[in-house]
Formats: sequence, structure tokens, C-alpha cells
Amino acid sequence: VDANGNIYFSDLATGTIYKWEPDGTVSTFLTGSGGANGLFFDRNGNLVACQGDNGSLVSIDSSGTVTVLADQYNGYAFNKPNDLWVAPDGGIYFSDPAYGVTPVQDGEHVYYIAPDRSGVVRVINDTTRPNGVIGSPDGELLYVTDHGAGQTFVYDVNPDGTLANKTLFASV
Repeated sequence: VDANGNIYFSDLATGTIYKWEPDGTVSTFLTGSGGANGLFFDRNGNLVACQGDNGSLVSIDSSGTVTVLADQYNGYAFNKPNDLWVAPDGGIYFSDPAYGVTPVQDGEHVYYIAPDRSGVVRVINDTTRPNGVIGSPDGELLYVTDHGAGQTFVYDVNPDGTLANKTLFASV
């Protein structure tokens, strides 16, 4: 949801991001989205998206200009970035499962990009298949669903964006 109450959602099959306005109007925001999923607005009003088909995390401004924020870790492409959360301080957490693809990374992990976009850090490396990622409104907790393990965990968020105190939150 953007600052004006418009809801953005993706259609993976058509590679389209749509905008639904409070009056019920639906319009196309972006075509050729690269398999965009995991949409979230940053504090500057840009739509951040996981482009699973392109293996990247991108920022999309209001005119539809796409800027790649990350497309690799340690010299290797991502598997298939899926879901993300933008923390109140501007840091970005995103999951990188390998749905329908052979993993390129040495597993399926969760990554973090600092607010200054200085680089990518792997913050979770012990998941089977991470998927949903969301944080608390105050930015102090991060919830991550390990779809492959049928569990959701909660982590404390450290000031540098790293995570601590992994705790089971729910099991399927």
C-alpha cells in the first residue's frame, strides 16, 4: 500500500504489477516485471520488489523506472528472490528460495541490504525454503516462514540489521 492508500499487487503469470485505487479503479503499473513478487514501499515512496525470474531485488519509482538494488551474493546470482520487508530505517530483508529452479547459491537463505544500500549480507542460513518475510512496525522483530520446514520463526533485529535469538513462532 502506498502513501495514498493505493494497493499494488503482482500477477506472476503475466509479469504485471497492478494498482488498485480506493475508488475501485484497477490499472497496470508495470508490465514485464521480471516475475515481481514481494512488493513493499520504501520510505522514499519507491516500490521495492523481488524479481524472481530475473534473480534480483529492485526499486521502482513512480514513473516505472527500475533500479537493481542487488542481483548476487558472493559473486553468485540469487536463486529466485521471493518475499521482502522494508524496515522502518530503510533496510531490506528478502527471502531467496529456489521454487522451480536449481539453486545457484549454496542453499536457500534470507538476505539484508542496509539502508545506505552498501551491500548484501546473508542474515539467515539455516532454512529449508524461506518464503514469507515481515517485521514488526517498530522494526525490532523479523518473522520468517520456512515453508520447507513448515515453521515460522521470529528474530530480534540488531542495530546493524543482523538477527539474533531465533525463536519458533508457529508450526504447521
